[in-house]
Amino acid sequence: MGILTGYKVLDCSIAMAGPFAAQRLGDLGADVVKIEPKEGEWQRHAPAGGIKGNRINVSFLSLNRNKRSLAVDLKSEDGQAIMRQLASQADVFIQNYRPGVAQRLGVDYESLARINPRLVYVSMSGYGEDGPYARRPGQDLLLQAMSGAMLSTGCDGEAPRAAGQYLVDAVTAYCAFEGVLAALLHRERTGEGQKVEVNMLDAITTLQMQELSVFTVGGKAQTRSAEPHAHSYIRAPYGTFATRDGYLALAMPDLAVLARELEQPALLDFTDEAAGWNRRDEIFRLVRDALTRRTTQDWFERLDKAGIWCSPVYGYEQLVADPQIAHNGTFVEYEHPTEGHVKTPGFPIRFSKSPAGIERGAPLVGQHSAEILQDYGFDEAQIAAFVANGAVVRGEEV
Repeated sequence: MGILTGYKVLDCSIAMAGPFAAQRLGDLGADVVKIEPKEGEWQRHAPAGGIKGNRINVSFLSLNRNKRSLAVDLKSEDGQAIMRQLASQADVFIQNYRPGVAQRLGVDYESLARINPRLVYVSMSGYGEDGPYARRPGQDLLLQAMSGAMLSTGCDGEAPRAAGQYLVDAVTAYCAFEGVLAALLHRERTGEGQKVEVNMLDAITTLQMQELSVFTVGGKAQTRSAEPHAHSYIRAPYGTFATRDGYLALAMPDLAVLARELEQPALLDFTDEAAGWNRRDEIFRLVRDALTRRTTQDWFERLDKAGIWCSPVYGYEQLVADPQIAHNGTFVEYEHPTEGHVKTPGFPIRFSKSPAGIERGAPLVGQHSAEILQDYGFDEAQIAAFVANGAVVRGEEV
């Protein structure tokens, strides 16, 4: 049994951040009910990288394991009555609706807290529930752009580059996940639920606590260099460099040791700590010229043996095949009834007594509607009436 076995979670969120947070709760054993419109969440129909699944697209598949699906029309009277009954018995409610939508549907915090004062209610937004940007679209790339992070890397005069993953969505998901756990602990101690607000702007801003403190406390502005330095506040060499056959990452090596291993004595002119910032372009060029002489693996073995922090630059093919990844059990594999064999990153935290696990893969639309409604106290006649009047979709049970 997982740590959260016995807890009931209603997941009304869409896209990545909310579903990712809810999936984390499901991985720990919570009974997560994904509340979907009758046609299913839009991400079911939006292929990632042009890849479409048989009946469930890959992006949706990756974010919605360990959930059951209830397909319900929340704009109907019956749909809202169903939600009130579910909320009266749930432990956690998660939503990332646009401003005003929760109120129109009758699932805002105040309405649900009157029904269930013990409810932990998580509201996720792009910029906050109110304020001058409350109605702006909370999309990952837009928040990366606003966060300042893009100007901590790259070259002066070069267009800023986004992270290679949905970084803001991911860190927002983890903030929501942590918020749920903290609020449940509070409830265990006091018996009372509460509202937990998480927004993407604060999540990505606080992730940069070190960098922003250098600016706000130390007064040092971000300054991008002429060469592609990986971080404006870390001394050179810090970044990726071409080798004879690939790329190698170097992180803050001792320049005297690096000079010896690269057979580049000119680096000895930069061993003063301040030179790592003030003359980073010169350092970059000397390191760049030297590293092209050998292969990535040759340099890695040599520099690693010398105690220099370095790593080959992987693509996904190399990452998935890496022996440490295999040793850690980073990926989980299972058979899905419509999508076949699934291999995907699992839960990254290990518990000695109550491990995370996979009870089910991502559900089909409304696959568990009847089962969920029965669990929450509706009888067969009521369920049949909901299906007949279109309030609920009873999907294929596979």
